[in-house]
Amino acid sequence: MDNCIFCRIASGEIPSKKVYEDDLAIAFYDLEPQAPVHVLIVPKKHYDNITMLDDDALTAHLFKVASTVAEKLGVKHGFRLVINTGKDGGQSVNHLHIHLLGGRELQWPPG
Repeated sequence: MDNCIFCRIASGEIPSKKVYEDDLAIAFYDLEPQAPVHVLIVPKKHYDNITMLDDDALTAHLFKVASTVAEKLGVKHGFRLVINTGKDGGQSVNHLHIHLLGGRELQWPPG
């Protein structure tokens, strides 16, 4: 998708502060962090949202990337994964992405 910002980041067209990258996914720091650690984990293949993801291996891989990133950033002892879906779910970029939040005690329910 030519106009998708996350596709452009994944392709390297737009620079990002990368934490992790492989053939299937990229993880980079969120520009508007909501916690001391706030990373976005994005599949390189475009999916509008989680309801479009039909690849079980990629689904598992994204969660493995989350675990790897949490360990790398020192928050494996406690972090939150968030997947916003659709406008009503708070999704602001129509490309599937997982927010990894950590580095402080997170409250439930979120504010």
